[in-house]
Amino acid sequence: MPKFVIEREIAGAGKLPAQELKAISQKSCGVLEAMGPKIQWVQSFVTDSKIYCIYMAPDVDTVREHARKGGFPANTIARVHAVIDPTTAEPMTA
Repeated sequence: MPKFVIEREIAGAGKLPAQELKAISQKSCGVLEAMGPKIQWVQSFVTDSKIYCIYMAPDVDTVREHARKGGFPANTIARVHAVIDPTTAEPMTA
């Protein structure tokens, strides 16, 4: 299933108290449960003014549907085409 990065602009996101982040997470999980296994939340990164979320979904419309049903912003949705890390730089062995 394709992977997507969602950029959510939320002023003061990095200062949200743990209880509010928990409530946001619970809302997201409730929407995901109602939508079924076609969409999965992998993880999210909270920065000063944005939350970057990683989702697995069949298409961008499914990601948008989750955002709409949850009342979450989805300012940018980008499909991931590859994942690289330091091991990508290592020489290939035969």
